[in-house]
Amino acid sequence: MRSRYLPRLLVAALGVCAAPAVLAADSDAGRDIAANCASCHHGDRRSGAAIPALAGVDKTMIVQRMREFRDGRRPSTIMQQLAKGYTDEQIEAAASYLAAQKP
Repeated sequence: MRSRYLPRLLVAALGVCAAPAVLAADSDAGRDIAANCASCHHGDRRSGAAIPALAGVDKTMIVQRMREFRDGRRPSTIMQQLAKGYTDEQIEAAASYLAAQKP
């Protein structure tokens, strides 16, 4: 009985492991990931606000800051925990999407 289910289990496990790569390859991945950012980083923020708007921000800066948060090199209240949930590919995809938006 076990051997009959083992191939299905392996395929499912590989699918879960490959999910971030597939998500990053999806053309809508950046938009979908960036939607998570919008609840705090929406466009109603004035310049210099504690939680800045991200639309139109340079992609390189977004990627750099997210990696700094994720790696614990940039202090924050919540961003370190949130950033740890994203792969480099997902960060790149969201940053590309956000950078292309109008401020």
